[in-house]
Amino acid sequence: QVHLAESGGGLVQPGGSLRLSCAASGDPRCISDMGWYRRAPGKERELVATASRAGTTYYGDSVKGRFTLSRDNSKNTVYLQMDSLKPEDTAVYYCNVEGDLRYCYDDNYWGQGTQVTVSS
Repeated sequence: QVHLAESGGGLVQPGGSLRLSCAASGDPRCISDMGWYRRAPGKERELVATASRAGTTYYGDSVKGRFTLSRDNSKNTVYLQMDSLKPEDTAVYYCNVEGDLRYCYDDNYWGQGTQVTVSS
């Protein structure tokens, strides 16, 4: 099993920055891709960014060039640096781990979510 501990989030003005962290605990063999999704009020969940074990990253179109995802495999932690934040980035952000089913019971693990609000 994998458990996720998220930190960061909060209220920031447009143009500001925030950093989210997500630490995964459990069998490290289970942890495949790590990343973040978000859900804004009235909208469907969308991908923010993911990183493979090798460090290959993938970003959603709406955050490319503004958000940076990094991964520390020694700590099973991902960091999402969010710059040039816009009001439309306001959402609950969820950490996600894709589980390697050779070692996991499940193929997806989720954090409890952290609120990011961009407002003046």
